[in-house]
Amino acid sequence: MRYIERSNMMKRIAKGLIVVMCILLLIIFTKALLFSSKQVSVKGPENLVVDKFLVARHLAGALACRTISSEDESRLDRGAFLELHRYLERTYPRAHRVMKKEVINGLSLLYTWQGTDPSLKPLLLMSHLDVVPAEKSDGEGWTHPPFSGTVAGGYIWGRGALDVKNGLIGIMEAMEMMAVKGISPARTFYLAFGHDEEVGGDRGNGKIAELLKERGIRLACVIDEGGYIVDGMIPGVSAPVALIGIAEKGYLSVELSAQGAGGHSSMPPENTNVGKVARAVYRLEKNPFPGTLDGPARDMFEFVGPEMPFAYRILFANTWLFKPLIGMVLSGAPSTAAMIRTTTAATMFHAGTMENVLAQKAVATINFRILPGETAGSVIDRVRRVIDDDNVIITELKHSQEPSPVSAVNAGEFTALQRAISAVFPRAIAAPYLVVGATDSRHYSGIADQVYRFLPARLGKDDMKRIHGVNERISVDNMAEIPLFILTFIKELDRR
Repeated sequence: MRYIERSNMMKRIAKGLIVVMCILLLIIFTKALLFSSKQVSVKGPENLVVDKFLVARHLAGALACRTISSEDESRLDRGAFLELHRYLERTYPRAHRVMKKEVINGLSLLYTWQGTDPSLKPLLLMSHLDVVPAEKSDGEGWTHPPFSGTVAGGYIWGRGALDVKNGLIGIMEAMEMMAVKGISPARTFYLAFGHDEEVGGDRGNGKIAELLKERGIRLACVIDEGGYIVDGMIPGVSAPVALIGIAEKGYLSVELSAQGAGGHSSMPPENTNVGKVARAVYRLEKNPFPGTLDGPARDMFEFVGPEMPFAYRILFANTWLFKPLIGMVLSGAPSTAAMIRTTTAATMFHAGTMENVLAQKAVATINFRILPGETAGSVIDRVRRVIDDDNVIITELKHSQEPSPVSAVNAGEFTALQRAISAVFPRAIAAPYLVVGATDSRHYSGIADQVYRFLPARLGKDDMKRIHGVNERISVDNMAEIPLFILTFIKELDRR
């Protein structure tokens, strides 16, 4: 009798589990089917013609100006920056007639084009004038010399072609086209071109932002570099993806140090200073910050997910269930892990003077890129807990930056970006994402309603290494699309 009762109970449990599984599968598949696209469809821009070869020559001329960054401002080639100033004046005479030009802190530029409707908050378009040096001796390993401004093989070659004189020239081309056609903007435009973005931007766009704040300017929107149109780089997506940066990570470096008596290596203590710091680094690397799919990562997959094959849509439509699996997959590669967690990178280690002498002091430098939601303070607190060693001193280095605020994906300015992307790049999927590096746009977060980081340079897998690398280049066709996109965005922004 007990066996029969037990058997009946097991059958009821099995039936119950089957019902639960069926309900669960119904929910999963229903959510996947209802995981609708967030893309917009807009016809291409009308009556906008760009002479791509002229634009290519204009970029080439800017690339020939050796505006190389330096931490030490006394080592800057100021003449190169002033040469670029003059080049912009010669190349875009109509734009310079209708815009007010101000030189900020000696080398940065601020342009103002007064709008006709004072009720509209202004738009700020950004880029920067400076570039990083070329590797090794000047031009070694380059197909064309990095500061020659060569147009060849359908590309414009040179340092700054992708980072980011393409943005500088694209913006100025758009302003010149408007001026030539006699178009007056409804809202006021500000153009901000800093001279030191590659070394932090405090002297350039940092000062411009301070000036606008002093003048009581409140911006509707800031558009800067940081997002691209990437192809073949998002798993499960065959179409190009236009990544719009809605936030950027913070920046923090700390030193871990241990010091004490040195001595001969033949009589070492149980724990050397090198060993103490090495153990601390090991603990940090073995205990990475936890990942999260909240914030910009969630926003990104809500936009990209509906465009993926159905199997992927099941995952991203049901993050409530598959979040651990998705997190594990994303954590498997450095590029995707950086999107979902504060990253930890040991970058420098200094200790000792001779192989047979105990180091009196050992120092390691650890760099953190801080996820929105964390702070520099919370990172240091966690470092202290993970290391758990009073013999290791933790010192915060200068120049830390908190994560930026997260801009809205449901704002009209974001929709205008989507519409402009659809019009100029009809195959591209627009999606928000988290910028893992730093841009000058962070200086404006306190005076702007929204800050978006997007410049429509097309990048394949091989192109990412060209940024700050050898053979930096942009195609002639893609360069011509940048002013076209800017003009279309302006039109869509005023239409909403």
